[in-house]
Amino acid sequence: MPQTVLLAEDDRAIRHALERALSLEGYEVTAVADGVEALAHAHREQPDVLVLDVMMPGIDGLQVCRVLRAEGDRTPILMLTALVETADRIAGLDAGADDYVVKPFDVEEVFARLRALLRRTSPVTTGGGSGGGAVADPGREPQTSDRQVEAAGLRMDLQARRAWRGRRELELTRTEFELLELLARNAGIVLDHSTIYDRIWGYDFGPGSKNLAVYVGYLRRKLDEPGAPQLIHTVRGVGYVLRED
Repeated sequence: MPQTVLLAEDDRAIRHALERALSLEGYEVTAVADGVEALAHAHREQPDVLVLDVMMPGIDGLQVCRVLRAEGDRTPILMLTALVETADRIAGLDAGADDYVVKPFDVEEVFARLRALLRRTSPVTTGGGSGGGAVADPGREPQTSDRQVEAAGLRMDLQARRAWRGRRELELTRTEFELLELLARNAGIVLDHSTIYDRIWGYDFGPGSKNLAVYVGYLRRKLDEPGAPQLIHTVRGVGYVLRED
């Protein structure tokens, strides 16, 4: 069965072009022009993924996100935005979006981000520790299973998609959860940027992209606690590692 996409975009030209491109890519697309229609279709049809324009008349994309998340709907959401400031992107993540694409966009980037949102994350296979996009870093081995991951004071229930630092539960978007799971499964191993992009987004957006840095920064804000050690560390020129110093 084709995967279903609910597309909400008020610009007719963009809506029709993206609807056609997604259909040619094999998705079953429902395209609407505003947030009211988007909410009605989301409640009625339960699509596999939503693609929402941020700026729409009446109920905008951010409001659609907030309503669905408040209802407990965890359907992945990709935002289309003409807003390029980091604060604007963070506002979308705060509203419950999982990822975003900045206009004007390449349709191949939209496809890549949708593929990433629709697939599950699996652990990176690391050989001797210095190749394959990862560098070994001494530390306690993470405890992993098909249901749970425990590392550096974190506990993740993979089936329920819930995560805790100590006793505090973390409120994470889908992409944040998958990024944290990837780092936790490979605790003590430095993962380079290309490896993380490939596993989370399915595409390496190149050295000029700030997408990963934005998500790491946002995840740190949710993880960090006063007086507690930082968990996600930047290894300059290489990537990121999860460890409890």
